[in-house]
This record gives sequence, structure tokens and C-alpha cells, in this order.
Amino acid sequence: MNNPPSNAGYAQEAEDLLQRYEAFSFEEVHEPVMHLLPQTPQRVLELGAGTGRDAAAFARRGHKVTAVEPTSALRVPAMALHREPGIEWIDDSLPALTALKGRSGAFDLVMLTAVWMHLDAKERAEGMGVLARLAAPGAKIIFLLRHGPVPEGRRMFDVSGEETAALGAPYGLRPILSVRHGALSESNQKAGVTWTRLALTKA
Repeated sequence: MNNPPSNAGYAQEAEDLLQRYEAFSFEEVHEPVMHLLPQTPQRVLELGAGTGRDAAAFARRGHKVTAVEPTSALRVPAMALHREPGIEWIDDSLPALTALKGRSGAFDLVMLTAVWMHLDAKERAEGMGVLARLAAPGAKIIFLLRHGPVPEGRRMFDVSGEETAALGAPYGLRPILSVRHGALSESNQKAGVTWTRLALTKA
């Protein structure tokens, strides 16, 4: 029996997720890593761009953004909601990211917000190599990893910051931040969900 895709459940909940994701600002969500984000225009890759909230925030700051989102029920409304210039939308997904194969070293910042834990162990191992290839020297790769009960209909794995950092080590990716923190939304707080913010940099 085939495993469900990594984005299982998102299309069915797209309308609700659009409201939930847009309820929090870019600054609220990424407060633990704001000091790591580039202050001058750079090339940003956002994987699992969802409703486009973060892609739009980066674009407004002058960055060139490649926003990857495999769920059309999220991607299409996101493109209509956030029309900022400087965002290139792509239908693709980890671990292969086949649409980005010709862009080795193309990105100064890679964001994976609540994405990595949807991949199984084999996919994470493959995906880390792909991330390392896409990252430019000195680039930062920032993960937000979810811990807690798996919502019904979703595909999710218990992934630690330590495991993720260890996967990056053979590719010259070293950790510069690892912080565990609570959830922003009331529903996640009640469910006991916590998060790990992990940042790696490419030597």
C-alpha cells in the first residue's frame, strides 16, 4: 500500500487554512529567527509556501522570492491574495524538487516552515542533499519542526532538530540556532503542540 503524499489533508482544509495562516503576521511567526533574516535584497526559496503570507513579506522587503507550493487549493488563492512583484510561484515538492534542478547554488535563504516533518526518513535524507545543492555558499536554511499529536488526515513524523542537523553535516551545513518554543494558535496550545526552530548555514 502506498503512503499518502507529504501534503495529504491540506487541499481538503485549504479554505480554513487560508484564514488560520493569515491570522498571524510574518513577524509573529518568525520572531525567533528575525535576527537571522537578510536585511538587504537576496534570493529566497520558500518551500511549502502555503497561503503566501511569508513569500509576500519577503517580497515587500525587496527580496527575490521563489515560492514552492504543491497544493493547488492553497497555491492558486495565494497567488490571488498576494500579488506582490518579485514572487515566482512553482508547483513542486520535496524531496526531489524537480522544477528547481537547474538552480544549484541559487538561493541565499531557504525557508521550510512546518514542512520537513511531513517527509519520512528516506525522503528527509534525499531532501537534505537537494537543499544543500540549492543553497549558495553562506546561505541559511531555516526549519520549523512541529511536535505533538498528528491532525486527522495528515501525514506527519516526529522529527527532532538534532536529527535534522545531523543530516546536514555531511553537506557542510552546520547549525547556528536551535530553539524549542510553544505554539501561537490557541488550538495548538490546547493540543500540546510545540515547535523547534532550527537554522543551518552552508560553509
